[in-house]
Amino acid sequence: MQGTQKVAMVTGGGQGLGQATCKKLAEEGMRVVVCDFKVEQARQTAASITERGLHAHPLELDVRNHEQIQSGVHRILSEYGKIDVLVNNAGVDRTVSIQELTPEDWDNIMETNLRGPFLLSRAVLPAMSEQGAGHIINIISTAAKRCWPNASAYHASKWGLLGFSHALHTEARPQGVKVTAVICGGMRTPFLLDRFPDINVDTLQDPANVAEAIAQVLKMPRETTIPELMVLPMGETSWP
Repeated sequence: MQGTQKVAMVTGGGQGLGQATCKKLAEEGMRVVVCDFKVEQARQTAASITERGLHAHPLELDVRNHEQIQSGVHRILSEYGKIDVLVNNAGVDRTVSIQELTPEDWDNIMETNLRGPFLLSRAVLPAMSEQGAGHIINIISTAAKRCWPNASAYHASKWGLLGFSHALHTEARPQGVKVTAVICGGMRTPFLLDRFPDINVDTLQDPANVAEAIAQVLKMPRETTIPELMVLPMGETSWP
């Protein structure tokens, strides 16, 4: 049944920025649906929130699976009556040269990082439009603004997601739905630390800081929208 609390759906919520975002939005009083294809991680994140007396619910969700997205959104709407916030956070990469990158690798990265946000946005937009309000947050990366070697598919997906986000922003605004591209600099998350164990963590930011920025964007007055926001660590010197 629909209540006054906002309902937020966060993909890749089992760890890293997704987990930090779930915790922050729950602290802000939202009912958070922790979505992850690693359902045990989603359960653990949800449990860490509910044990503090806040509201969270795990949902097994593979953003590459159209049918699972449709059924998941239907389930949330059936239980809560609405979806106020969608955070498209789930993402993958494979750090290899283009010669080593297989067509299967390319498809997996594109399906997760670009097709997934399209499918999820498409699934929630009718309900948000009917409400006359809603907010879609697309988690992007500085990989959408610059390039480095051995990440061709990741760059392509994130540049594409930035373009999709701005296009959706123009399309959804007349329906009262806001769309924000949050461009993140490096964070101390498994996404980087597991792949680059020698990385200098002093150049990275706490994912909780980016979650804080997301929460602030969601607090903007109804008459104002922020289509793009860049959140960089103080130690990242590759930007002015």
